[in-house]
Order: sequence, then structure tokens, then C-alpha cells
Amino acid sequence: MLRIPPRLAKDYVSRRPVPIFPATRKGDSGTANAERSNVMALDIAEVAQRAGIPASTIRFYEEKGLITSTGRRGLRRVFDAPVLDRLALIALGRAAGFSLDEIGLMFALDGRPGIDPKILSAKAGELDKTIRRLSAMRDALRHAAVCPKPSHTECARFRQKLRTAASGAAGSRKKQFRLP
Repeated sequence: MLRIPPRLAKDYVSRRPVPIFPATRKGDSGTANAERSNVMALDIAEVAQRAGIPASTIRFYEEKGLITSTGRRGLRRVFDAPVLDRLALIALGRAAGFSLDEIGLMFALDGRPGIDPKILSAKAGELDKTIRRLSAMRDALRHAAVCPKPSHTECARFRQKLRTAASGAAGSRKKQFRLP
């Protein structure tokens, strides 16, 4: 048996994706099997590198049922290349403010996205409110940075911007802050 010194082993390990050749079932047409053989298998380390997320996150998403591995290569999980698209959709959903449970509901049983347009419109409305609130806060901070008044509380323009920012921040709690 050939023994490779550990310090050299990394040079012998292939980092290239390996095609998946699924077992042919009785009655399978050759075209379906040929199409599947073009899918590349990526181990968890390569998926993590390409997706820009830690392997622990990938394992967590698999545990939550958001993605599925196709098997193992040694001790490492193996995924089909389309998992990268699914991880991108999950990242987009997280960035938009969806919970992982909400994202999970957006995938059909066959794994394809099945997103309700009403849910997307509602989330877009929430994002619009957040953008308005953050813009008001940004404007107040920018004004405070250049305000010529000795105290910000003496500046009528700053107080007006502060009221706008505070009302947007408190709007979700149904309160209005009153400034003197």
C-alpha cells in the first residue's frame, strides 16, 4: 500500500468537483441518467468556500431541511452543484429579513422556489419602512455632525430631524416621542 506523508497529502487530494454517476434503475431511460451524470458533486468544504459561509452553517441548514446532501465522500458530506443556488436564495431571504422557517416554507416539495407574491410584497413594504426610518436617522446624524449651534438641542432643524427619526423608530411600538 502506498503511504503518502501527511505534509504532502494535500497535494494528492483533488479539489476539483467529481461527477455523480447515480446507479441506473430498471426502466430508467438513458437520457435521464445521462442528464444526472452531468451534475457535479461538491464536498462540504468546497460548498462552504464557494458560498462564502462556514461548513457549520451548511450542516445547520441541512439539519433544518433547507438543503440536502446527496451522500458522503469519506467523512465529508457531498452536495450537488445546484445547492449553491439554493444557498444564494437562502442568503437573499435572510438579508431581506425572512426567518429560516419562512424561507423553508418558500421551497416546494421538489426543492424549487414557490414564493407567494403577497408575502414578497408585504416584506418589501416592511423594508420600505425600515429604509425610511434609517434614512431619517442618517439625516439627523449628518446634520448633528455639521450643525453650527453650540448645542444640538438649541438647533430647531436638528430637533425636527430628531422628531422625524424618533417617530419612525417608535412607529412600530405605536408611541410618539415628544421632545421639548
